[in-house]
Amino acid sequence: MNEHVQKLKKLEIDRSANGFLTNFNKWTIEIGEIIAQEHNIHLTNTHWDVISLIQELYKKKKEITIEAITRTEIVNINELFDLFTDDPILVSTKIAGLPCLNKLKKTA
Repeated sequence: MNEHVQKLKKLEIDRSANGFLTNFNKWTIEIGEIIAQEHNIHLTNTHWDVISLIQELYKKKKEITIEAITRTEIVNINELFDLFTDDPILVSTKIAGLPCLNKLKKTA
């Protein structure tokens, strides 16, 4: 992956060519908000609940799927698509600071 540094609102963030953070441990709430803004998303409490779930799944080395997210009953599938646009796994994992898509699946 071709890595590069982007300066976002005075923060230097190492991101891959496809926009993912290269180091999950560098993620902050402010970075999540900036990435959300790039996708024209204003984060609500429900967004943050989903983001927190995704981060926990990632830390536990679990696959992050639409099914895994909707099974928690935080949101249903339609709400997930409303919150994170037409590609909720891609967008939500970027905002959550995950470094790659290796363990992600889009299955429902």
